Amino acid sequence: MTGRFITFEGGEGAGKSTQIERLQRRLSGLDFKVIATREPGGSPQAEKIRSFILGGEAKHMGPFAEALLFTAARIDHIDTVIIPALANGVHVLCDRFADSTKVYQGISGQVSRSLIESLEQVALKSLRPDMTFILDLPAEIGLSRAGERQAGKGERADRFEQEDIAFHRALREGFLAIAKEAPDRCVVIDATQDPDDVERAIWTALQNRLPDFAGTRVSHVA
Repeated sequence: MTGRFITFEGGEGAGKSTQIERLQRRLSGLDFKVIATREPGGSPQAEKIRSFILGGEAKHMGPFAEALLFTAARIDHIDTVIIPALANGVHVLCDRFADSTKVYQGISGQVSRSLIESLEQVALKSLRPDMTFILDLPAEIGLSRAGERQAGKGERADRFEQEDIAFHRALREGFLAIAKEAPDRCVVIDATQDPDDVERAIWTALQNRLPDFAGTRVSHVA
């Protein structure tokens, strides 16, 4: 039996990492085999590309060059991590995937849809997420959360977090547009809620959408 590929998308500060960690812990506690990964990154080579992009080294090259770099990282990530895990029956939880390229470089960066789709076809081949959670919240709230997180860790804003509010508002609209285009795959979750409520909403949706998890019951937040 192959594993399920579940992706998490959304703007900055939406809480994707927190919810992935919670879902991984819950699934592991129910004896499911599961790994968590991220994009850009997730494999040694892809992590090098991640550092280059988020450090702002590629910004002067423009959105299309960034899309090419994301695609190169994605190919390595898919080939070395995602596909082997799924083939071994391991469920994969991924913090961002191809939808982020569509939104960040396609919609906000104005790279043509046809070019983005061509890159996606090359990188993904037949791979598609079984389910995508889009954690939605106003851009202002997300950026405030991201700033608080950075301050707590002593980190600097990355290449995309530094963009203006109009860019981040466009990201939100882009993710919501993707959800409307692919309602069978995407579930929009109100990320302004308390993290426990977001977790419950994710778990309920997962059980309703994917039969692998339908036999397990929501009892309490792990």
